[in-house]
Amino acid sequence: MEPSPRRVLQAVSDASARDWALIAARRGGGHEMGATPDKVAALLDTTRALDGIGAPHALIGGVAVGIHSGVPRATADTDIAVMSTFERAVIVQALTKAAFRLTGEFAHSANFRHPSGEPVQLVFDVAFDAMIGRAERFPIGTADVRIVRKADLIAMKERAAADPSRPRSKALRDRADVELLRGDVPDPDEGW
Repeated sequence: MEPSPRRVLQAVSDASARDWALIAARRGGGHEMGATPDKVAALLDTTRALDGIGAPHALIGGVAVGIHSGVPRATADTDIAVMSTFERAVIVQALTKAAFRLTGEFAHSANFRHPSGEPVQLVFDVAFDAMIGRAERFPIGTADVRIVRKADLIAMKERAAADPSRPRSKALRDRADVELLRGDVPDPDEGW
């Protein structure tokens, strides 16, 4: 039986929280963001805020990889693609009204911090618009979360891995994500 998207999302959140705790312990101090970031709450609150203004969007990145592969994959943030033609100022206003803090704006993205400390990156790239239109819906908690289809996520990760300007560590993670999405799932009995 395949795990539910909610269960995988919680496992991704737990894996990321464990990583943050280990990093903080190694550095000899607490996590600089305060409380452990909550991926589930951040995703649901972002979804509600974007749905509230009618902004087409879909989950991408490491959280989407975890949900599609069924394998918890720690990730530093929650990435969501938003239709590139949607008015960005309206999105910023909606998220700040929902208690998110804007931490940076760039040509193709806006970064926020959820009240729990979870970083949320909204990506505005015309290359994702068709993928957003094809996104699947998963009920998670009290929201219908849109997530890019597995085939689109594979194409996205392959494109990112092939970018010669991408840092090597990120390109390697993208390649590993593609393998997970294609079914190269670690066997828990192998100690992985």
